[in-house]
Amino acid sequence: MPQKFYKHKLLLDEGFFYKQSLPITNSRFNVKHIKGDYKYTSLSDPKVYAFAVKEDRIIVTLNVKDYKPLAPLSKLTGVIGVSANLSLDQIDKKLTALLTKSTKKSLLGKLSTISEEI
Repeated sequence: MPQKFYKHKLLLDEGFFYKQSLPITNSRFNVKHIKGDYKYTSLSDPKVYAFAVKEDRIIVTLNVKDYKPLAPLSKLTGVIGVSANLSLDQIDKKLTALLTKSTKKSLLGKLSTISEEI
């Protein structure tokens, strides 16, 4: 039996591309940008993480190393680290694929990564 589609709630980190740069992901999921939608700038990573917990959103970031220790701290959010070596088109397709195959809770409390295939 196929799993039911879940419309994940994402929070794009300040250094990440705006949601309009990810048309497939933006059309299928609930995507917000910390700066573009919430008007927060220069928040520390722990504060962005706390905001994501409060909003029940999964953080999407290019800043993987700084979020890695934060990722397991709460089962109310998770972190998706994206390789900066990917094009916007690749990010959009790979992020959509990851989210589509993930259940409501499978990305929470951990770091998931999207990178180039070797």
